[in-house]
Amino acid sequence: MTHIAGIFTNFWFILFLLAVYAFVTISACIVVLSENRSPIRSLAWVIALIFLPGIGLIFYLFFGRSLKSLNLLYRHNKRKILRLQKRNLRPLDSTNLSKSHKQLVKLSHSLTHANLTLHNDLQIFTSGKEKFLALIRDLEQARESIYLQYYIFNDDDIGTRIADILIRKAREGLDVKVLYDHVGSFSASNSFFKQMKNNGVLVKPFFRVTFPQLANRINWRNHRKLVIIDNNIGYLGGMNIADRYARDTGDPDSWRDTHFRIQGEIIPQLTASFALDWNFLLKKPVEFPLRTPKYIPDAYLPMQFISSSPTEPWDNMSLIFLKAIASAKKSIYIQTPYFLPTDALLHALEAAALALVDVRIMIPAKPDSRLIRHASFSYISQCIRAGIKVYLYTPGMIHAKAIIIDDDFVTAGSTNFDFRSLENNFECNLLIYSPQANAEMKRIFFRDRESCIKLTASTWQKRPLFNRTLESIIRLFAPIL
Repeated sequence: MTHIAGIFTNFWFILFLLAVYAFVTISACIVVLSENRSPIRSLAWVIALIFLPGIGLIFYLFFGRSLKSLNLLYRHNKRKILRLQKRNLRPLDSTNLSKSHKQLVKLSHSLTHANLTLHNDLQIFTSGKEKFLALIRDLEQARESIYLQYYIFNDDDIGTRIADILIRKAREGLDVKVLYDHVGSFSASNSFFKQMKNNGVLVKPFFRVTFPQLANRINWRNHRKLVIIDNNIGYLGGMNIADRYARDTGDPDSWRDTHFRIQGEIIPQLTASFALDWNFLLKKPVEFPLRTPKYIPDAYLPMQFISSSPTEPWDNMSLIFLKAIASAKKSIYIQTPYFLPTDALLHALEAAALALVDVRIMIPAKPDSRLIRHASFSYISQCIRAGIKVYLYTPGMIHAKAIIIDDDFVTAGSTNFDFRSLENNFECNLLIYSPQANAEMKRIFFRDRESCIKLTASTWQKRPLFNRTLESIIRLFAPIL
């Protein structure tokens, strides 16, 4: 009798747990649907919640919630910075921009208040060795301030060398501030950052992931890579501070990336971005120099600095990419380490290719994530069918993030062509309206193409059935990867 009573007790207990789980899961599904996000993204979360019992709920708590309705940015400080920059839309009649580019300038200004700047210098790096040599030289020559922000700041050889310079400059009395992403820099030891702090460098981790804030912070990462030196020199792009970026191209573990060194009118916009992120973490306003840089080149190089984050009311990068792609008349060349486009972006690329625009996409043959690889590959058949040329880069990991359109537009920076960058990360890009910059980036693209395998419909369809099935399954979760 006692045994039977125990069975009934266990039965009702299990039934109670199932009822609680069902209630929580249904509640989470209702929350997902009520956020009115992309139907594809919402459906992916509903599938995960229903068909991955327990795991789907945990993943949603950590990675699924939206920040758009939360007032996380200090809007008073943001408005103050915008006022200091006088970010009124400048008249565009005096520029030689095309009608479509003027519309893109206006869209970018509406989204981020980014002014069009006309006089700038741009140096493009595709070699980590060259980029770090230039950065180290500029850091050594700093006289007033160094603001450094990276997703990954490793404590390897190149990271230690840069940290030593920052410590020395802080001891000399310079204003040295470092902002690193806590998750991105997990591999670096606490003592590495503590040593900088103990020697006068002001160091802050972005969204430090600790209990009980783990679920509130782990999904939203600061993916920006910025350096501003003396409010006069800027660096921006895809390279983090890690030895793998400085390896020779022939090394199978090398990462091929693109990075910019900038001078000119654009620099205060980089400083403002760093200031907003810094004050966001510090929880009190700190004044930053937003004055006109000492060096303004005579060269005519129109560009805007664009930022995006999950706290913004709009998906800034998605809208800018869509507008730029829709305006293409001749060609669209894309380099990205992760190709997980939103439905709208994929259709825009398909529409361009079907309209006989030369659309080419370059992705790594072996990205650093097997899961992302399968998800990215699931889009290739659809792209090839529309006439899009797809290339797999083979020497190592291509980590460059660039879109080159027609003969006079480029956007590049930290933003990948995937859901995470477009919706969940804090990102930044340059919009460059220049035939010269376009020609150089196009030259780099075609040089990289020599190290690629071009995919064809016939060869792609011959890959194993298991791979195709796995790709199709993983694609269901692409919006939440």
